[in-house]
Amino acid sequence: MIAFSEILETIAHAPIQKHAMTNHGVLNEAYAYAKPSSFSRGMRIDLNGLTILLISGTASIDENGQSVHFCDFRAQMRRTLSNITGLLESEGCTWHDIVRTTCYLRDIDRDYDAFNEERTVFYKEQGLDPLPASTGIQAHLCRPELLIEIEAIAMFRTEKVEASKE
Repeated sequence: MIAFSEILETIAHAPIQKHAMTNHGVLNEAYAYAKPSSFSRGMRIDLNGLTILLISGTASIDENGQSVHFCDFRAQMRRTLSNITGLLESEGCTWHDIVRTTCYLRDIDRDYDAFNEERTVFYKEQGLDPLPASTGIQAHLCRPELLIEIEAIAMFRTEKVEASKE
């Protein structure tokens, strides 16, 4: 586990390198939509051996930028998790590196039980322990057919750090 003070120390003295994340095998770029949108699928920030991934809101979108699984919350949830998995893999990490998710549901009263069931099954399949911090919010999403959108933050080391000698 990374100590918060260690993160602050790393950030304070590290050059910041950043680049946009992508994985065209699962998602196209937002600027390639019929109505282009100005954002990256995610941003990778490298801080002296510590990498932070800021994954933009991701939904049930295919590699051609089309919404998929209309009116099927569970299928949209699974596609959304799959899209995030693909973005994580493109940067050399997994769900074990996710520290936080923010989950936007179009109708939280109707869909929260299905959301929580799907998320629980997925997290168990991934073997996550501890579970990421998370917030669920009801929101109007960018396309009327979308029922779920998730953004995520991952953190991992890209360089080995020697254990402190105490």
